[in-house]
Amino acid sequence: MNLQHVDIHNAITALSCALDFVGVDEVRHGKRVAFMARAIAERLGWPETECLSILYGGMLHDCGVSRIHEHRRLTETLEWDGAEDHCLRGADYLSACLPLAHLAAEIRYHHTRWIKLLELPVEQRVRLRANLLFLADRIDVLQAPFLNSGAILTEYQGIIARIKTLSGTLFAPELVEAFAEIADVEAFWLAMEPEYLDEDLRDIGSQIPTAMLDISALKELARLFSRVVDAKTPYTDEHSQRVAQISRQLAADFGLENYDLEQVEIAGLLHDIGKLRVSEDIIEKPGGLTPTERATMHRHSYDTFRILQRVFSDSKIPIWAGFHHETLNGEGYPFKSSHKELDLECRIIAVADIFQALAQERPYRHTMSLQYILDNMQSRVAAGQLDAAVVAKLTENAERYYRLAVA
Repeated sequence: MNLQHVDIHNAITALSCALDFVGVDEVRHGKRVAFMARAIAERLGWPETECLSILYGGMLHDCGVSRIHEHRRLTETLEWDGAEDHCLRGADYLSACLPLAHLAAEIRYHHTRWIKLLELPVEQRVRLRANLLFLADRIDVLQAPFLNSGAILTEYQGIIARIKTLSGTLFAPELVEAFAEIADVEAFWLAMEPEYLDEDLRDIGSQIPTAMLDISALKELARLFSRVVDAKTPYTDEHSQRVAQISRQLAADFGLENYDLEQVEIAGLLHDIGKLRVSEDIIEKPGGLTPTERATMHRHSYDTFRILQRVFSDSKIPIWAGFHHETLNGEGYPFKSSHKELDLECRIIAVADIFQALAQERPYRHTMSLQYILDNMQSRVAAGQLDAAVVAKLTENAERYYRLAVA
């Protein structure tokens, strides 16, 4: 597969699903914010390129949020003292991702009051875009209690009235006015229902020129999302990035080249993207997991598989990433695949994931020595879980791989 055939609109839309997982109870928050921000921008007569850009800004506005507890605080009140932390993280992540770096400044200020923005040395375009994201984000907080009950049609006038009282302080008057105009109809709110929202976002994508990502840009996008995942707890810091490095080196040692290596690296970067749905309470739990907690943890690789299918429909990346907890003896998860169904790349990423995890400190243990890790992995080979050839290849250059895992 030529990875240059990945469409940026589909990629951002699909990967934003992973950010939505952080909300658990607020699924599609990013998409609703994006949809409303774009609708307000259209009402103001912004150029189509600006309207499309703010749509992507809306979908990615919470890329600095990995922890479920933080997301809940952000969606409980209109303002929160710690809100700026995730704005700074999100701006940092986006600044390092060239295809999306142009969104960094507005993400940096998307929880800043309008009256404060006017005092900051920020260009007017960034002020308006950041404040539009803030406005759409807080509208969604106000409507959230009524989304599942169907009561929004009896409550939306109160939301409009509340937002109007914040004009000139939290929000720019021109943005509030445009919102009040387009929101004074039932259709605006009914369009937030999941099936309509997804359909409308697909329609938007079908109406714009296809913009393809080259391999370098695609890796930057994958690296951005890996940073979001790895920030979920201190115990997983850089885990995905190191798994990607180990996987790429192992693949190279097996003779893979060029695009095959790029695909393996991307699969390694994104192998845990489904883990954004798992509460940090489970990931950081020092003791054993309950059956319910274990089931929640087990689903993360399936979520990874399904999300990546939407991005890489013509590639094996979803399989290589989503099958990283499968075992050769067919006792892994989520598909219980047998050894005949597992590509070399699946086996490589499974080995890299376990190797790096054992080298990294966890809430229930300290980091393991290299010899302990190698012995552990040999026991997994003996149990029919890991591929003997892959573990042997890693063992040949164990010191090099250990440096990649812990440096």
